[in-house]
Order: sequence, then structure tokens, then C-alpha cells
Amino acid sequence: MEQLLWLYALPYDPRYPVICFDERPCFLIGDIVPPLALQPGQVRKEHYAYEKLGSCALLAAIEPLTGWRLAQVHSRRTKQEYTQFCQALAEAFPQVVKIRLVQDNLNTHTPAAFYDWLPAAEAFALAQRFEFFYTPKAASWLNMIEIEFSAIARACLHRRIPSQTELETEVLTLVAERAAQQIKIDWQFSIQTARSKFNSHYLKLHPDNAKYLQT
Repeated sequence: MEQLLWLYALPYDPRYPVICFDERPCFLIGDIVPPLALQPGQVRKEHYAYEKLGSCALLAAIEPLTGWRLAQVHSRRTKQEYTQFCQALAEAFPQVVKIRLVQDNLNTHTPAAFYDWLPAAEAFALAQRFEFFYTPKAASWLNMIEIEFSAIARACLHRRIPSQTELETEVLTLVAERAAQQIKIDWQFSIQTARSKFNSHYLKLHPDNAKYLQT
């Protein structure tokens, strides 16, 4: 946790962009009974019955300090899709020294995935473009892409979308709009805050950590 909080507190350095990445499942839901037509001053009304039409995966990344974004929608989320997304990230930052990539510990989120889909030389070269930072177990809230996913869900994914094509069009349009507006994330949770808020856990490790507790 502290490694990520240290990373987030660093001043912006274009040579080492900090990119937060994750995947989100999206369920495709269709109407059995067509919804009633919209009426002036009335909310949209739909029948309670629906049908499940499968699922897809939204892969997305954000550079919190600049508002840059990248998103892809795939029918699945395997090592292949992860590799393709990392290739797109590398292409988006051709001149940087390293891309500092924040992600969770999913078994596909590893440079070893590159070797399953690329020749060894290409896989190694792609892995060298990144410096990987992993969120602790059960701590996905430390990844700022979750904030972006929440915004996308409220604006788009809160309703029934029946097909992957329609979902992809709407989500990528929304992400492009947010990127054009350069909507940034102002992260406030710091190392000092963590040491104070979770002080009981720090005390289990060393008694001197009591000094971080704010009264």
C-alpha cells in the first residue's frame, strides 16, 4: 500500500507516466417487453422482465495527473487481451523511459502473459517498457481506475445494453469525451493518512508506529 501511495504522491514526470489499469466485466441485458416510449416530464419505464445475453469485458487505463485515457471492449479477458492492451499503452507512450503501471494481482496481469502471444524478443521488449506496481490483495480501491469505472457505470452502464457492439460504442464515446475534457483525479489518501487511519495494524508490527496516530 505504501509503495502505491508513494507513487501517487510523486510530482508529474512525463518520462515516467503513472498509468492505472484494470478490467471490468459488463453484462449484456436485453428487454423481453419493449419499454414504454419516453413522455415529456416522465422517467423512462421498462418492464421488470429481462434476458441475459452474455457478457464482455471493459479494459481501461487512466493517467490520473493528465486525464489521458485508453479503453477497449473485448468478448473475454485473457492473457491475449491483456497483451494487446499493453501493446496499445506502449504505442501511446513511445518516448518515455518507463510506463509505471498500477494493476491488481490477477494471474493474467504479468509480463509472462506476453510470451504466450508474442515471439520471445517482442515479449521481452514489451515487458521492458513497463515498471509494474501491484495493489495488495483485497485492496482494489487503491487503484484509481476504479474511480473512472464508477463514473462510467453511473453515466452508461447503469442501464440495460443488449449487445457488445452497442456497449462498446457508448463506452468508448464516453471515455473519449472524458479524455478530451482532461478530467483528472485528485488523490488525497497519503502515507501519513494511512499510518494514522490504520494505526492499529501498524502497532502490531512495531510499537513506535504509535507516533503516527493523530488525536
